[in-house]
Amino acid sequence: MTTAREAFEAKKLAAKYGVVGKVAARYRTAGYQVVVKTTDEAAPFHFTATRKGEKLLVKVFHRVGQVPVEEVEKLAGAGEGKKVLVLYGAGPKLSGEVTNKAKEVGVSIRRVRA
Repeated sequence: MTTAREAFEAKKLAAKYGVVGKVAARYRTAGYQVVVKTTDEAAPFHFTATRKGEKLLVKVFHRVGQVPVEEVEKLAGAGEGKKVLVLYGAGPKLSGEVTNKAKEVGVSIRRVRA
């Protein structure tokens, strides 16, 4: 159950940051404290989400086509915390190579439907 304050902040994130904000809003309503760093595609991660001492570094991939292995490698070297690659919508496609690389370097892959 989200509070009115969490719902308000989630709407602000979605309005301000677009697709990255929509994903950040979902983490916010799940109880995480969210800090959006950037919406630049070249950045290693877009936002951090923290809850009860657990820190997540989240990268949102929303382009149509195959997810390049480089995205997983950049996220893996991003910093301290659990790394999460979020595939937004039906556009991003995963190959076996990307999935294996993500398992190897410890990156979780999640899909969020629009």
